[in-house]
Amino acid sequence: MLLLKPNCESCDKDLSASSKEAMICSFECTFCRQCVDLILKGVCPNCGGNFVPRPIRPVDALARHPASTQRMLSNIDRG
Repeated sequence: MLLLKPNCESCDKDLSASSKEAMICSFECTFCRQCVDLILKGVCPNCGGNFVPRPIRPVDALARHPASTQRMLSNIDRG
């Protein structure tokens, strides 16, 4: 099951489970759309992969399988 991380790993912006700003790579690294576009230029700094919009989990499924509350930050050059 997809891990719904609560924040951007670059700028620490809150990304709710229903956020349309959340972007993920194939390893579930999570960043906001602004960091992906302006800082990362579409390339994940952790794995080198690309990003896609993170799916939004339906409310009933979210109640059974809640989003993570553990915040993560990547040590990236914000240039």
